Amino acid sequence: MFKEVKKSIQWGEETLTLETGKVARQADGTVIATYGETTVMANVTFAKKQKPGQDFFPLTVHYGEKYYAAGKVPGGFFKREARPTEKETLTSRLIDRPIRPLFVDGFKNEVLVICTVLSHDLVNDPDMVAMIAASAALTISGAPFMGPIAACRVGFEDGDYILNPEMDDMHKLRENPEQRLDLVVAGTKDAVMMVESEAYELSEDEMLGAIEFAHEQIQPVIDMIIDLAEDAAKAPFDFSAPDYSDLAAAVAKAGEKQMRKAFAIQDKQERTTAVGEARTAIKEALTDEQLSDENLGSAMKGLEASILRGDVVKTGKRIDGRKTDEIRDIVSETGILPRTHGSALFTRGETQGLVVTTLGTGDDEQMIDSLQGMYKSNFLLHYNFPPYSVGEVGRFGPPGRREIGHGKLAWRALQAVLPAATDFPYTVRVVSEITESNGSSSMASVCGGSLSMMDAGVPLKAPVAGVAMGLIMEDSGEYAILSDILGDEDHLGDMDFKVAGTENGITSLQMDIKIAGITPAIMKEAMAQAKAGRLHILGEMANALTEAAEFSEHAPRIETMQVPTDKIREVIGSGGKVIREIVEVSGAKVDINDEGIIKIASPNGEAIKKAYDMIWSIVAEPEEGMVYTGTVVKIVDFGAFVNFFGKKDGLVHVSQIENRRLNHPSDVLKEGQEVKVKLLGFDDRGKVRLSMKVVDQETGEEIKEEKKED
Repeated sequence: MFKEVKKSIQWGEETLTLETGKVARQADGTVIATYGETTVMANVTFAKKQKPGQDFFPLTVHYGEKYYAAGKVPGGFFKREARPTEKETLTSRLIDRPIRPLFVDGFKNEVLVICTVLSHDLVNDPDMVAMIAASAALTISGAPFMGPIAACRVGFEDGDYILNPEMDDMHKLRENPEQRLDLVVAGTKDAVMMVESEAYELSEDEMLGAIEFAHEQIQPVIDMIIDLAEDAAKAPFDFSAPDYSDLAAAVAKAGEKQMRKAFAIQDKQERTTAVGEARTAIKEALTDEQLSDENLGSAMKGLEASILRGDVVKTGKRIDGRKTDEIRDIVSETGILPRTHGSALFTRGETQGLVVTTLGTGDDEQMIDSLQGMYKSNFLLHYNFPPYSVGEVGRFGPPGRREIGHGKLAWRALQAVLPAATDFPYTVRVVSEITESNGSSSMASVCGGSLSMMDAGVPLKAPVAGVAMGLIMEDSGEYAILSDILGDEDHLGDMDFKVAGTENGITSLQMDIKIAGITPAIMKEAMAQAKAGRLHILGEMANALTEAAEFSEHAPRIETMQVPTDKIREVIGSGGKVIREIVEVSGAKVDINDEGIIKIASPNGEAIKKAYDMIWSIVAEPEEGMVYTGTVVKIVDFGAFVNFFGKKDGLVHVSQIENRRLNHPSDVLKEGQEVKVKLLGFDDRGKVRLSMKVVDQETGEEIKEEKKED
């Protein structure tokens, strides 16, 4: 009944298995990939006809994690998987980016890739397994896909690269000083197609070494997919790229001169208007048959690309007049909003980000429910890209995949320089509002985020800047590496290469490559040029701030204290009674975790001190031999009980009240009276023994016994 094909290899520490032919047989391509005990199913379907008038490639990738994969029931009222999590959205983008450029030029049929996590061993991250499964499913589907690709994750510890490190080693990398890198690389047999990383000030050579290591390690997986396809691939789909050379020639003849003149305008808005007018003029010169040709859009884009790309490579001069390694003018400003905790306006040419930082307490940490379990994050970065930033009228709603992806890239770049939670016990939320865009707004978010956090008083280890690089490579092999690319250069170029970091090294790198001819030498040159650009931007940012500013008066102050874990219950009290009383009496917010770390927060320093003292009185232990001021709380025949240390009471025996015999303690004491006592120690049952007679009740000084002379 089933025509099963199964292939396995030993890859790193685990066995990787690909199988097809048994499940989801009506899909064009289905592969179930298993690594360790993590299993992902990838299903591929594609339309056999192009939609009329379709002028773009409609590829959709969905990655979904099912809670049953880890033996969990989803939270919430409905108890089923709902909207995609951030991890699912980012992984969908991660799979999309390297496979999209590998479809045959001109193929515009709809393609759907669905990756479903079926089993998760909580050791091996399913995102890499999903990418391999998707590549294998596309390879056997018959679609015009010029793969396969493979992908892996690379760690970096003690100078050694690690293939596919365990999830625990990559989780909360900032709290694991031994691990300095979380790098994902996807590539074909001959080329790297995509890089995504979170790093801790790695040098350019260390980062390039990690990429080369990854590309070497994915080769056995690519061979395995080819082996699978030889036994299980469907017949190739009958598709040949359309020949629209005549149409392209007609488009060039009708408007090349006007289009070239339009691209010579340096101002973005004026250039956009002129390009639009050139397109209109071209259409007016074409016949009805040419206008109805579904390849008209491709012909138009081809003309624009040839003008922009050819001029840059030949002359070294870009459409806005800059040299290839020149960064646009930068203006950095901080403290521009009166009530926020920290704010910055970062402007680089026609790209601008208004970035705001808010400091919160432990109550503001983000709770993240994942297959690995529930955990908290005390650093949040949200990126917003409204239509007005590019002068357009467009959809305005919740963040899409692009916003989530750009925000995560900036998050990766900045979190590497955050102080440890023990040194800076705040929840930090950074929001980047992109107010203008022409070129990398994610890197503007990095620069503005760094300034904004320093303006809020966050003691960053070092300022961080980011720069977007581009590449234009001609068929002849000539190329130009572009620093601080414009939107048009990104759209019509061959590489999008974003690098962020400090003066000392790289903290994040993202690379998407659209062609297969980029060598390690070109990447090394691009990294060196990016470093020069990054250092230049850091110098410009220093005109605004070089270190953390004073705290805003509107930001909460947080005091941290550590108490023994066996005292946590006493601080919280039965049903939370004690901690509620501390909050009500002091006016401060109090948060305590399972390790006994207590955070006390309030804009009022006196409230923090009051709460601190109340907690200290509960958890601290009195010291033998010390003198304390206490209050008589109860008088009995054999002495008096004195509350002398927080809520701790001790007995002053009648013989320890005064240096004379008393008929009854009430002869000299009354309830509520303040007295000075010395802690003598503890009896055999652990009861406290106090003395008044060895302490001067006026001064509180201990009375020393004079030695008798012989």
